[in-house]
Amino acid sequence: MTGTLAPAKQLTAADRCDRCGAQAYIRATLPIGGELLFCAHHGRQHIAVLRDKGANIQDESARLSDAPSTATNDE
Repeated sequence: MTGTLAPAKQLTAADRCDRCGAQAYIRATLPIGGELLFCAHHGRQHIAVLRDKGANIQDESARLSDAPSTATNDE
């Protein structure tokens, strides 16, 4: 029997970094099962090693730059 990974759901504000508790933007699914969640800062520190160990990386840190840079007059 072969298994396929279900598409990872998008990380939300409820997902927190396992290192510092900030909002998680990176999910590392480990080849032995389980996952680690990281904020963008800690994800950048650990992502290369995790990838080398065979982890599947879901990186949503680009969402940090998706916010508008200026507020409207209503804000």
